Amino acid sequence: MAEMKTKVNEASVEEFLSKVENEQKREDCFEIVKMMKQVTKQEPKMWGPAIIGFGSYHYKYESGREGDMPQIAFSPRKQNLTLYIGVGDNSDNPLLKKLGKYTTGKVCLYIKKLADVDRNVLQELIADSFKKAL
Repeated sequence: MAEMKTKVNEASVEEFLSKVENEQKREDCFEIVKMMKQVTKQEPKMWGPAIIGFGSYHYKYESGREGDMPQIAFSPRKQNLTLYIGVGDNSDNPLLKKLGKYTTGKVCLYIKKLADVDRNVLQELIADSFKKAL
């Protein structure tokens, strides 16, 4: 079985984010870290080379595959800020109606920049996701 790439490591979150080329995206990333720290009361950790996570949980599938993942996380991808907060295509979370401009994937929320969304609503979504992941 292939080894998971998304594992917690000791890389510096601040150094990683300081290398984000787009200044607005970099500032947004530091703001998201601040939000997630406030909600989780935990320090951010690098998971793999490009994901910043908070907390962790252990999973085990019926197939026997198991591992650890962050409870909530985000990554500054080229196209979007990708938030792994359990809000995806099938979400019926009423907060999404108030959020602003975003798209979703299977389990991700994608935003171009924080200015496109209501920060208070985003923080509520982050808090809801973190509580559900406990």
